[in-house]
Amino acid sequence: MSNSEKFLKTISGLIENGILTSKDIKKEISTDLKFGRDKLVGKLQLVSREEFEILKKRINKQDLAIKKLLKKKNSKKVKKS
Repeated sequence: MSNSEKFLKTISGLIENGILTSKDIKKEISTDLKFGRDKLVGKLQLVSREEFEILKKRINKQDLAIKKLLKKKNSKKVKKS
């Protein structure tokens, strides 16, 4: 079912149920769109900006630690030779 068909079905359902004011229709459509958005966000497993920034900082710290360990390992190899 296409988006336009869903929209028309929603509008016709609202009219059938007696929701006649434009405010009620606007509220119902808004609720329907929010539900669709939340469903899409759930499927895509999106994270908030705050969570993303925290994870980014953790990865940078781990990257620095790995580089330090590799430098230590390489310097020990040079000393043994």
